[in-house]
Amino acid sequence: MGQKTHPIGFRLGINQDWRSIWFSDRNYRDFVLSDHKIRKMITKKLERAGLARIDIERSFNDVNIKIHVSKPGVVIGRGGSGIDSLREELAKLIGLKTDVEVLEVADPDLSAELIAQNIAYQIEKRKPFRRVMNFTAEKVMARGAKGVKITMSGLLGGTQIARTETTTLGSISLASLRAQIDYATATAFTQKGTVGIKVWIYVGDAKR
Repeated sequence: MGQKTHPIGFRLGINQDWRSIWFSDRNYRDFVLSDHKIRKMITKKLERAGLARIDIERSFNDVNIKIHVSKPGVVIGRGGSGIDSLREELAKLIGLKTDVEVLEVADPDLSAELIAQNIAYQIEKRKPFRRVMNFTAEKVMARGAKGVKITMSGLLGGTQIARTETTTLGSISLASLRAQIDYATATAFTQKGTVGIKVWIYVGDAKR
């Protein structure tokens, strides 16, 4: 039986960083729940901003949140009104002083999260799944990736039986700890049912 592990969790501390940075003995459960609420709220509020990643760092009395998006202007708003409103809502949600930093994704076409979201959006718009997979994989490779793998599972193409389709270009070195691999999942909600999407992007080996 195949043994699978999360590509990012497998490389934590090697060439991947933790998404939540804090330590607690007594309040571990409360902090995990608080992080979940923060991520859920930001994901819902910034649905149109191209949200790629949320990093949460805690100190004694405050929380620092870094939001990686492809459209920072949507988050910041006119005159900074958007980010001020978001900061106030987060502080009210968790009851602590909250600092929010917005970072722009350098290349959205090399972000597995953004690619997965885009594929899900196109599938929900009834685009042909195989054309979407092939076009997306070629676009990622054109941006300089060493390899890309896209997997879709569900009732594809309007069939009555669920199946899995995979497109791979280049090489995906999942077993090497030096390999810098971005991974994300998304779900497309169609009239026939849900379609699961997984994306792996291999951008090269980490420097020693």
